[in-house]
Amino acid sequence: MSALRVVLAGGTGQVGTLLARHFREAGHSVTVVSRSPQSLPWPVVQWDGQTLGAWASSLEGTDVLINVAGRSVNCRYTPTNRRSIMDSRINSTRVLGEAVAGLANPPRVWMNASTATIYRHSLDRAMDEANGELGGQELDAPSSWRFSIEVAKKWESVFFAACTPRTRKVALRSAVMMSPDREGAFDLLLRLVRFGLGGTVASGRQYVSWIHDSDFVRAIEHVLSHQDLDGVINVSSPHPLPNREFMKELRRAYGFPIGVPAPRWMLEMGTFLMQTESELVLKSRRVIPGRLLASGFRFAFPDWPPAADDLVNRWRPGK
Repeated sequence: MSALRVVLAGGTGQVGTLLARHFREAGHSVTVVSRSPQSLPWPVVQWDGQTLGAWASSLEGTDVLINVAGRSVNCRYTPTNRRSIMDSRINSTRVLGEAVAGLANPPRVWMNASTATIYRHSLDRAMDEANGELGGQELDAPSSWRFSIEVAKKWESVFFAACTPRTRKVALRSAVMMSPDREGAFDLLLRLVRFGLGGTVASGRQYVSWIHDSDFVRAIEHVLSHQDLDGVINVSSPHPLPNREFMKELRRAYGFPIGVPAPRWMLEMGTFLMQTESELVLKSRRVIPGRLLASGFRFAFPDWPPAADDLVNRWRPGK
């Protein structure tokens, strides 16, 4: 792949930093658009994530725009936090659409973050792009689950409504990205294992959809190089697995075979004390990457056991 000009909106979080580092190491030009100016190895342009400004000129003549802006969902879904989660995604996507529409030379590709949470709670079958059922209508779903799905649906609706006829658009319905970086999802799960708390959660039947960080960046490059890929793309391992097996393999990889199980009441209490939501681990996300597989993408880590081994080895101090 020849050298590209890449702009990452919201590129100072874990996913944005991973992508920026990857593209920079591959010899591409990287610019990050962020709410807070920082000293990074690549240029950072400031914006407020909701209004047009001088930052829009950084998109002129670029090859790739990737938007991963949005407040973290690792919090309690209070009214204030719900509004922030929703607005940070909707407003940033809307204003990027306005910016791209006004450019003389817009990006050739615009990838916008989305989430695999958009699919319904699924124990019975896997969900791909063609046959997956969007959630939100389940009668027994807690309000926090319905809220997450509402965010995902509105996020994608605003993205695809943007009038950008000269730009290929892809919504990335990503599963949880597993990376050894500190304070990420994998680091938090491993912390539970290290303190003996990494047992089965609730029934343990709920599926965990995940993707190894190297496959995540490779999937992004694959989509970039395949001009026929647009619309929604599931970015996940082809083999999601039940929570019981997922945590068992993580404990094995770390070498700590014992993990105290967490019944639902304990989980609800623990997530309240940690100021997060139980939905993040109770909802069954059984997502498969139908379009990636059909287009010839080959995963380096399709299965969780070797992925867990690799991530633990890279996480350990000194690695």
